[in-house]
Amino acid sequence: MYGGGIGFAEPRVFTNFVETIDGVVAIPDVERSNALVSGESQADKFVMGLLRACADVVVVGARTLQASPKGSWQPARVFPPAADAFAELRRSRGRPERTEVAIVTTGASLDTAHPVLADALVLTTARGAEKLDGVAREVLAVNDGDRVDVRAAISLLRDRGHALVLSEGGPHLFGELVAHGCADELFLTVSPLLAGRGAADRLALVEGVELLPNTMAGAELLSVRRRDEHLFLRYALAAR
Repeated sequence: MYGGGIGFAEPRVFTNFVETIDGVVAIPDVERSNALVSGESQADKFVMGLLRACADVVVVGARTLQASPKGSWQPARVFPPAADAFAELRRSRGRPERTEVAIVTTGASLDTAHPVLADALVLTTARGAEKLDGVAREVLAVNDGDRVDVRAAISLLRDRGHALVLSEGGPHLFGELVAHGCADELFLTVSPLLAGRGAADRLALVEGVELLPNTMAGAELLSVRRRDEHLFLRYALAAR
């Protein structure tokens, strides 16, 4: 379904999003808006599972966690027909059976009842670590201050042996990664839908930071694939 090899240089931080033709990636007030945006594309689900199977750790923000109350961020869960192939891919690359899940949060909006926390790593601030002690399998203070330093968070994950880091957002976390030059690649599915914007609650690919004109966040197109009416784009990213 992917139509060719994938492969990654290591270490690498890569991200994955699906967006409508007019650039909407999420509608926070709509349940399962990610499925709506993707048009329930099976190929998009396969690519999501494939990238999770390649990753050592999947990183998400608290808002993404909240928007996916049943999310596990495991390869087989998103595309069960390829469960055996995903498992074999991880075995052949010497990876553990389960992809680690890491949540980046200050704790302010974290859904502490989310089931994924039982086997997840929480990356937070020193104050957040005190507040969130015991809510997850492991809670780590990345830095002092009011915000999680994404550069320090990525460094911590690499120190733990996670060479391939997949970020599934959301767009605020992606914005932080791009602004600080931490994102190496972007996998972007373009869904053949128009979402429109009548309100401010429809999120674009990058939120929370202003790049142009001061930051030139460029990209090199690495590959273009098509499945039905969906486009699957892969970019190498560079900020300067």
